[in-house]
Amino acid sequence: MCMCGLCGEITFDGSTADTTAVTRMVEALVPRGPDGQGSWSNGRVAFGHRRLSVIDLSTCGSQPMVDNELGLTAVFNGCIYDYQELRAELEGHGYRFFSHSDTEVILKGYAHWGVDVVQHLHGMFAFVIAERDTGRVVMARDRLGIKPLYLSETPGKKLRFASTLPALLRGGGVDTSIDPVALHHYLSWHAVVPAPRTILNGVRKLPPATVRVIEPDGASREHRYWEATYERRPEHAGWSARDWEDAIEEALRVAVRRRLVADTPVGVLLSGGLDSSLIVGLLAQEGQRGLATYSIGFESVGGREGDEFQYSDVIAERFGTDHHRIRVGSDELAGALGHAIGAMAEPMVSHDVVAFDLLSERVSQSIKVVQSGQGADEVFAGYHWYPPLAGVGREQAVQTYAKAFFDRDHAQMARVVSDRYALAEDPSLAFVRAHMEAAGAETAVDAALRLDSEIMLVDDPVKRVDNMSMAWGLEARVPFLDHDLVELAALCPPELKLADGGKGVLKAIGRRIIPPEVIDRPKGYFPVPAITHLQGKVLDLVRDALASDAARDRGLFRPEYVRELLAEPNGDLTPLRGNKLWQLGLLELWLQTHAA
Repeated sequence: MCMCGLCGEITFDGSTADTTAVTRMVEALVPRGPDGQGSWSNGRVAFGHRRLSVIDLSTCGSQPMVDNELGLTAVFNGCIYDYQELRAELEGHGYRFFSHSDTEVILKGYAHWGVDVVQHLHGMFAFVIAERDTGRVVMARDRLGIKPLYLSETPGKKLRFASTLPALLRGGGVDTSIDPVALHHYLSWHAVVPAPRTILNGVRKLPPATVRVIEPDGASREHRYWEATYERRPEHAGWSARDWEDAIEEALRVAVRRRLVADTPVGVLLSGGLDSSLIVGLLAQEGQRGLATYSIGFESVGGREGDEFQYSDVIAERFGTDHHRIRVGSDELAGALGHAIGAMAEPMVSHDVVAFDLLSERVSQSIKVVQSGQGADEVFAGYHWYPPLAGVGREQAVQTYAKAFFDRDHAQMARVVSDRYALAEDPSLAFVRAHMEAAGAETAVDAALRLDSEIMLVDDPVKRVDNMSMAWGLEARVPFLDHDLVELAALCPPELKLADGGKGVLKAIGRRIIPPEVIDRPKGYFPVPAITHLQGKVLDLVRDALASDAARDRGLFRPEYVRELLAEPNGDLTPLRGNKLWQLGLLELWLQTHAA
């Protein structure tokens, strides 16, 4: 297996794929795959790849992987946790293997099952397969969108793809103008831009749980192959709270166990919260000894604490882990911002992006693979906006959700963006309404959990961890996004998830495994005070970006609104306590770094 960066070009107009452009894209992906590089071309199709070796460390697992007997070539980013079982099954069907990698399992699986191979894969993945004999190309992304795949298409001429948006830009010829609808989403949903859009008109992303089939003439079709059902089933009608806890605990144990598959050690990013602490406890019960755990903390700024070491220390001591405390000063944080912004596939305003960047840098010096706790809040109802949705109608739920979650409403948007980017309608609220009113969610709470798991989770916490960890050649695995676990949690009655102040089912499981003081603490977030409270070097960086010639030429924001924010940098916060000035400054910094 290779966690990695992949890229390529497919042409439709009879021309040969531009291997020089593919080489430039590969160079942009070096940090994601420091262990090796490969390229392959055959007329109108060219693939490139950078490798981080985790399974089958030999050259037999290198990519692009070509199977001449089957006439298939693949590039793959991710990890298939059940690859050994699938390999045995495929060997039973007569397939012969030349490597021990999960990449080859995908190739053989595609030869056997076609596009339905995705239904057999447990893991995180984005892959592209070229068929030699038909000229057809197939691409797919995992169910929860853990692994990214960005696209830049010139209809009738060519399609390029890459693991990061900046890699596509390095290839050249991309329309870097701003998508006004994506800008509206960015400013409404603290930087979340739902697939297929990105902030740039010339780049789109393959949605999660999607297979796209591209014919040689450029005609394509895509379908969604998976979604969880947020409704109750008759077979669970007699289940007690204890029954649900037992079933979910077993599913979580399986998810954690699956993510131990590697030919290198696996550690844990330990924040000190319930979710990552539970992973450590489960791994200890699986017999893991001397487990490497890592926590990060920052200087307090503006009266806000910058670490949660008191909680992570409790877990490290209880389970005897090889624990690493990483403390970062404010000056070091400011210096790291440039690298973090450079590693962002899309602009991300969450204050803990730089925390994950710095944490990943230090962790990658001693280990290649970690498990992390992302996804538990979205899957098990850990956020404060879920309880007010209990028992309300769907339209009221839309308004309640927006009031709690949106950074600003559509009326306020007119004060922020310049006329050229202003929209008459409210696409962000319309998106939420359509998603929450769709069939398959029994209650308003179910609908909100589905929205957050399919949209917000994918393009905020999951993307953040993938971007920052892979920028240092570190693979992060997220057991709370095991699709079997997500499916089971979706069926669980919302009142059980809302119990005990949120994540009730998970807390009940936690009380069986980890110390109660970690469970009964106030809910915390990865604290990075220097980003939420702007001052000093970080504030200077933001001010310079917004006052630059590039920002003036782009003209995204109304100058009077920018002046207002700069006059009181910490005076205007979002409902989720994000800094609105940072939101504007980060977007401009990202655009100046990557697009113009």
